Amino acid sequence: MFIAMNRFKVAKGQEAQFEEIWRNRDSRLGEVPGFEAFKMLKGAEEADHTLYVSHSVWRDKDVFMAWTRSDAFRASHKGAGDHRAVYLEAPVLETYEAVEGI
Repeated sequence: MFIAMNRFKVAKGQEAQFEEIWRNRDSRLGEVPGFEAFKMLKGAEEADHTLYVSHSVWRDKDVFMAWTRSDAFRASHKGAGDHRAVYLEAPVLETYEAVEGI
């Protein structure tokens, strides 16, 4: 299993817009071989932002990397820069490979 997570610092007062952007995006993840699950998680509220984390689960790193080079990836990220005012900074990608599971 391979997990890819993006951390987003969403500007205070922009949370509803951020969530709406994600609800209405052209995801295409369901069409990708090896994709297993996606969740958008809302985290702690700080003075100037609310933390969100996207959490996607993949069969393995190779299928995730293939998706990042695909037309589906480009289509699902089209227009991502149109909402810069929602974010305090660019998202931070973190990836993990499972070493144990129950």
